[in-house]
Amino acid sequence: MSPPMRAVVIVPTYDEVENIEGFLRAVRAAAPDVGILVVDDASPDGTAARAEAVGAELSRVEVLRRPGKDGLGNAYRAGFAHALAAGHDVLVTIDADFSHDPTVIPSLVEQVGAGNDMVVGSRYVPGGSTPNWPAHRRALSRYGNRYTGWVLGLPIRDATSGFRAYRRSMLEAIAYETTRANGYAFMTELAFRIVAAGGSIAELPIEFRDRERGTSKMSGRIIVESMARVSWWGARARLRPARSPSRGAGDPAPTEGAIDAPGPER
Repeated sequence: MSPPMRAVVIVPTYDEVENIEGFLRAVRAAAPDVGILVVDDASPDGTAARAEAVGAELSRVEVLRRPGKDGLGNAYRAGFAHALAAGHDVLVTIDADFSHDPTVIPSLVEQVGAGNDMVVGSRYVPGGSTPNWPAHRRALSRYGNRYTGWVLGLPIRDATSGFRAYRRSMLEAIAYETTRANGYAFMTELAFRIVAAGGSIAELPIEFRDRERGTSKMSGRIIVESMARVSWWGARARLRPARSPSRGAGDPAPTEGAIDAPGPER
């Protein structure tokens, strides 16, 4: 019998002091055996200190303090590097604001154990939902995901979901550290590379809820930037279809700047 997989939950934070204690306790209650890695971008509200204090009580909670706010993509790349160096086999990504339900974590990990390389917590498979969203927001998100899937050839209904689990060997195979997106499009870039590498992907239905405390990092500009980046990736993939995904299939345009922080799961 093979040894059980070591799983870690990676949560990037910036000004989440109102949520972090409850979040850490909820994760530990839902998944007693997983490690937890908080990647904090020098939150001025004291998120890191609160996480360290709660983590000392809960055990198996680490806080990776970064020197400043430097983008979600960079936070995840730092978290992945730390988790892989520590020997974890499954890496789960999740938000700290309770928009993602921690009780789903064991199911995500289980699906990786069943042979999948990436498991997506999806709002747009049967059983998934976005309660209390107005119709225009639901339409924007759903059709934005359809556009992303069509342009990039992704067999995923929720390509922008940030609630996921990844197999260690697949992250290493696609050279995740060479990804370039430094916003929420980091999630789409990873999916793009994993699909191009022939990875096995599953989607589990989730209920996505809006945060109740703290401030959302979402903006209309981010959505526009996300679509620009997705369109670029799709166009370049069609021009250079044989390029290896581990050598930059998801890289952004040479002129980055304005499209370097694209769109989250909204």
